[in-house]
Amino acid sequence: MLTIAAALFVLSLLIIFHEWGHFLVARLCGVQVHRFSVGFGPVLLCRRLGETEFCLSTIPLGGYVKLLGENPEEPLLPEERPRAFSEKPLWQRTLIVAAGPLSNFLLAWLIFVVFFGLKGKPHVLPEVGQVISGSPAEAAGLRPGDLILAVNGRRVRTWEELTERVRREGLRPLILEVRRGKRTFKLRVVAQVREVHDLFGERKRVPVIGIVASGRVATERLSPFRALWEAWVRVAELTRLTVVAIVKLLERALPLSSLGGPLLIAQMAGEQARQGFLALLLFSGILSVNLAVINLLPVPMLDGGHLVFYGVEALRGRPLSPRTQERIQKVGLALLIALMVLVFYNDLVRLFPRWRPGHP
Repeated sequence: MLTIAAALFVLSLLIIFHEWGHFLVARLCGVQVHRFSVGFGPVLLCRRLGETEFCLSTIPLGGYVKLLGENPEEPLLPEERPRAFSEKPLWQRTLIVAAGPLSNFLLAWLIFVVFFGLKGKPHVLPEVGQVISGSPAEAAGLRPGDLILAVNGRRVRTWEELTERVRREGLRPLILEVRRGKRTFKLRVVAQVREVHDLFGERKRVPVIGIVASGRVATERLSPFRALWEAWVRVAELTRLTVVAIVKLLERALPLSSLGGPLLIAQMAGEQARQGFLALLLFSGILSVNLAVINLLPVPMLDGGHLVFYGVEALRGRPLSPRTQERIQKVGLALLIALMVLVFYNDLVRLFPRWRPGHP
């Protein structure tokens, strides 16, 4: 039950914020909104507020807002035209479509602001957990439990900073300032170039000294203004990683089997919920960035596909014909259906490994 509740919370939060972005900007631009729906399919609950129906539908895997004049071929009465989406200037239609993904970026930023404000900024300490046998670190005398304070006179506060500093120095001798217990001293070590796997599983040859992090985490308390800034930094970094991951998938550097769908999201949401509400909220922020980036992809049926249509309209001075748009949308729909089938299959294979091809 906890897993189901956590998954519904995460999906509902992301969907509501996304669709609320479309809804709010549409209303600000004077467009009439017929329906605001969380979920697809048959309607479970519905209530009219003003001119809009707010509905909860059966399938909680998305949502939509239905706008007056959303279909360019929709017949309109003369009195309806001023409030029809299709009659609005190009810049307003662009804002309405872009507002969904932008709202997901905003949601992620708000979540990270709350997290950093309440919990502070966690980071892995530059503490040695394991020294690899035969490595430069072993030859220099590093031991598990040693805390590295500086590299060539430059302070390092996190394991990430330590790794970056070692790679920047290359094969030049490194003078490490080390704290062992109550004693602080310096060691000289020269890195070796070895093959490692990066975040996306790709092999790279980089300078290393042969140590593994202890995994001990420290939390840095942040001022409110610093929390605002760090939240934007986190959103920007997650956006970059999401874009890189998509590129790696297209290059086949990442296997398609790494993609996950609703079942994987539900499983991960349940795991985060067991760690506490803030952990679940943080997971929602990460997913919100992913959803924003994916929706901005230039794929028909997604917001990014509509933005491409508007870009073409701006260049041509007129929109593509409804028939051309319909054909392109059908291709996009086929791609999305194929992707949904793939991620559902991947989810099921994770749950039932015997379904994997080649499994005995």
